[in-house]
Amino acid sequence: MHYDLVKAKYVKDFQIRVEFADGSKGNTDLKNIINKGGVFSELQNPEKFKEFFIHKELKVLTWPNEIDIAPETLYALAIQEKVSA
Repeated sequence: MHYDLVKAKYVKDFQIRVEFADGSKGNTDLKNIINKGGVFSELQNPEKFKEFFIHKELKVLTWPNEIDIAPETLYALAIQEKVSA
């Protein structure tokens, strides 16, 4: 699927540069998502936020404790367009 994440690199603050299987790429600013709290509360700590990785099987942006962000959300943020799930 073209929402599969193939690369993710920390940029600054709560921004990550992402690249998808279809070749699309861009910067995502996740501050608004992280500031919603809930499962994302621990990611408000910048050092915890930087612990992200790409889940090998699911190809999604993931943090320890099974925290992840839907790939279609990342895609929409990176490409700046609405996408349907």
